Amino acid sequence: MRRAIKNFAKVSQARRTTVRIAVIDSDSLRFVGFRELLSSESDFDIQSVSLSEISAHQDVDIVLLGSIPGKSVMEVLTTVKALRPGLDVIVTGRNLDDAAILKTVSEGAKGYVEESAPSGELVRAIRIVLAGSIWAPRRVLAMFVEQAYRSSEHRGSWGQRPITGREKEVLAMLVAGCSNKEIAAPLGIEARTVKAHVAKLLRKVGVSNRVMLSVHAVKHSLVSFGDN
Repeated sequence: MRRAIKNFAKVSQARRTTVRIAVIDSDSLRFVGFRELLSSESDFDIQSVSLSEISAHQDVDIVLLGSIPGKSVMEVLTTVKALRPGLDVIVTGRNLDDAAILKTVSEGAKGYVEESAPSGELVRAIRIVLAGSIWAPRRVLAMFVEQAYRSSEHRGSWGQRPITGREKEVLAMLVAGCSNKEIAAPLGIEARTVKAHVAKLLRKVGVSNRVMLSVHAVKHSLVSFGDN
């Protein structure tokens, strides 16, 4: 297991391309701060973009969302999602409580990072979100998956069916934020095979998407990164 994840990291590094990051924030000093924090990442291209301009920047991969005078975080998030559906957004804030963070994730944000967080955390958040997962405090992710579970039609099916060794390998890399192609390469299988494994895991666990599957796996210790 550890070997497969190390191989993934090598493959991911070799294939890395430019990541275009937009900062939407009324405070120009915050943009300067983000640029400094992310300056060590050679593949990051960071720019300041106004809320009204985001739809014109179709090359942007991810948004770091700050504050806009006269608008709440949720209002700004809703506007961004309306202007650029499908665009990944990480909310950056100051001491938001768990309920507020949960609300941003429930409404479409892919992550939350405290503005005082060290550069390493911000970099990891960006890469994890771009890989298809969500970055937030584990307790908030647990709240998110429980909330989704309560509304699920599959109540009672969680964790009742055994998971195979291969499925555990796939699940561990899924939790690490890997895409189907990135899981397939180090395991020596096709991306479509990974997709089939993920679909089977969703049915076994009784959840509807990869994020819920990842959170459930962490919460219930279905995988261990110490496995070989």
